[in-house]
Amino acid sequence: MAIMLSLQEVTKIYPGAEHIKAVDSLSFDLEEGEICTLVGPSGCGKTTAMKMINRLIPMTSGKILIDDQNISRMDTIELRRNIGYVIQNIGLFPNMTIAENIATIPKLKGWDHDRITEKVESLLEIVNLPAEEFMERYPKELSGGQQQRIGVARGMAADPPIMLMDEPFGAVDPINREHLQNEFLKIQEKVRKTIVFVTHDIDEAIKMGDKICLLKDGSLIQFDSPEKMLTEPANDFVRDFLGGDRTLKRLNLLQLKSAMRPDPPVIMQEESPEKAKTMLTELEAENLIVVDQERLLIGYVDRDALTKMADTVGKVTLSTEAFLPATSSLKDGLSEIFTHDELGYLIVVEEDKKVVGILKEEDIKNILRK
Repeated sequence: MAIMLSLQEVTKIYPGAEHIKAVDSLSFDLEEGEICTLVGPSGCGKTTAMKMINRLIPMTSGKILIDDQNISRMDTIELRRNIGYVIQNIGLFPNMTIAENIATIPKLKGWDHDRITEKVESLLEIVNLPAEEFMERYPKELSGGQQQRIGVARGMAADPPIMLMDEPFGAVDPINREHLQNEFLKIQEKVRKTIVFVTHDIDEAIKMGDKICLLKDGSLIQFDSPEKMLTEPANDFVRDFLGGDRTLKRLNLLQLKSAMRPDPPVIMQEESPEKAKTMLTELEAENLIVVDQERLLIGYVDRDALTKMADTVGKVTLSTEAFLPATSSLKDGLSEIFTHDELGYLIVVEEDKKVVGILKEEDIKNILRK
């Protein structure tokens, strides 16, 4: 994979009596399509480092390359127009429609009307806000989460190779924040942008980053994948910053499909209760997952349900919320297992609710031991 962004001995010194080094000889490479989360204590230099990439803050020394081009030799305005920028408080223009907000940079770059309209519509589809419903609305008519997604769409509007995100979900409440994180990761799977993502939250850094850049007092302490940092912290500072629950934090990195059992005990809803009873005995199971002809989840049956008079399993099926998509994290899976314990396991499904496996608590323990 090609290197899209390279920081080489980048330093920022603020003049004054003490000549404070906000960033001290920072070096790392980021491959095309990767997310790098910049994290560390307050005042560690993470925001300064990010803002030097689009020259909102000038470097004192060092070199930054974007696709092998030295940014110091590029026109500043053109540089910024080719870097997406998403900030915490979104910064949408209140007097512009959603379409006009998204189109800001494409207009400045001289795109024609049809190309802009096509781009706006495609981006609204990507961020799951239908164009016919949202294009002509104004920011005040949207929820905070919707506005944040428009901010992301605007940052991607000119199809920039690199995006800078400065605590983009920091002002959002915890429930919507997790939803936006998940939505953004889905978007990233489609667009594969190279992203520098500033956060003060180590859990967010682990969840969002392909690489983590941990800073302290302007210096790089460790630059690694989340898995490597959690399993091989460079020193005591890294261990302390990650927290004592490093093993549990690894659950954010692994998806249900990495630990699930791909042979779930399923039965078609058209089958007879007698067959279901036979299957329960043969499998030594407490219950069976009921599916339709497309293997889509309907519910489950247990021995008590099968005592009721019925000619098909579907007529005595019990509903359940104990399921998650296979791409969900093991952390979410463990939470759901504890929340919905009627089955003794979690049903793993595809996005359309097609049953693909089950997950038990012991499966999570086994993969963490590995």
